[in-house]
Amino acid sequence: MRRNVRNKKNRIQMQEKLKEKKFISILAFSIVFLIFILLGLFVFTQIKNWNYQAELSKQSEDILSTNIEEANSVEVSSTPEMDEQKPITFTLTAIGDVMCHNTQYWDAYQKETNTYDFSYVFNDIKYDIQKSDIAVASLETCFAGEERGYSNYPTFNSPDSLAYSLKDIGIDVLSTAGNHCLDMGFDGLSRTIDILNKADISHLGTYQTQEERDKILFKYTKGLKVAFINYTYGTNGIPVPSDKPYCVNLIDKDLIKKDIESAKSQDADVIVACMHWGTEYQTSANKEQEDLADFLFQNGVNIILGNHPHVLQPMEKRTVTLEDGSTQDGFIIYALGNFICDQNAENTRNSIILNLSITKQVDGSITIDNVDYIPIYMYKDTSKSVQKMKVLNIEKTLKLYESGTDTSIGQSTYTYLQTQLTKINQILKRENT
Repeated sequence: MRRNVRNKKNRIQMQEKLKEKKFISILAFSIVFLIFILLGLFVFTQIKNWNYQAELSKQSEDILSTNIEEANSVEVSSTPEMDEQKPITFTLTAIGDVMCHNTQYWDAYQKETNTYDFSYVFNDIKYDIQKSDIAVASLETCFAGEERGYSNYPTFNSPDSLAYSLKDIGIDVLSTAGNHCLDMGFDGLSRTIDILNKADISHLGTYQTQEERDKILFKYTKGLKVAFINYTYGTNGIPVPSDKPYCVNLIDKDLIKKDIESAKSQDADVIVACMHWGTEYQTSANKEQEDLADFLFQNGVNIILGNHPHVLQPMEKRTVTLEDGSTQDGFIIYALGNFICDQNAENTRNSIILNLSITKQVDGSITIDNVDYIPIYMYKDTSKSVQKMKVLNIEKTLKLYESGTDTSIGQSTYTYLQTQLTKINQILKRENT
């Protein structure tokens, strides 16, 4: 019995020793495993740190390389200040008098809607105007409102929709100082300005207040500041209101010089003078036009656009010597003729779309690089009962007829347009092409 107890006790002690050995083995294994984990973490951290240092070194090298390249680039390239001094070229397009005789607004009348639509008149040439940077025209009518009654010569009043059609074809500026600007009195002059504002067309020459008159009209294109000034020889004997002498710019050298100086003081890059002058139906300039042109050029005007005679008059590019001895390019067309009308006197239906390419050079001088024009004709198709009026691009119309693409004008009109093209080129001293 006693032996059994002793054997049992020995077995228990042996089991306890085995458990102790097993525990020690597990503990030893755990310690070794922990050591391996710690060593692995240490190695991983070192490798990551080495990679970070290598990447940081590479970035530093890249930044240094980039800085060196940028520094070299500054040495070989132009600075922003130099870039601003590159020559800047823009296009200026000019057309003649916008007239509206009663036959024109009758032709534009839409009986179904009791409205007036002039858009069809310009379909053949509107893209020739829309592509220009700045397009200018001369207004020879008023927008005094339907309640005043639409009217013909000698006192014009036309439907407002004509203004919106002019905007649609790309007209940016309308000169309004002309002999018909007071046809409907100051109220008509003032409402005309309101309509042009609504149509979003810039305008100059007539004004509602003294403050407006004293402001120079500037148009901005390609970073350049183009100033416009406008004057008329008179108002057909209609008195300028004594209490509103500011409402229309009459030709006066003191006033013109004051406005030119104002434009210069406001850093105008180019100055354009729109002059309502000359002898009606005469295809050459008179002495007064020539003297005023010299005056305008010598005081700093770059471009002179003439209107009023209702026929084309010659154009000229010249080198102008200023008072300080410096020279600059100047351009003048004494009269652009009629853009739209229903007159029948010789040369009153042929005209041009004038295109000028103008550059401000690095030294600040202005050059007229290219002068070109598109011959046009105010066509009236008497075979039609409605929408008879249409401004034709003469050269395009002739080519389409010659190719058989469009024979709507007929042989007699084709021959007549050839004659009109010759007359235009003769007045402007360019051979037929």
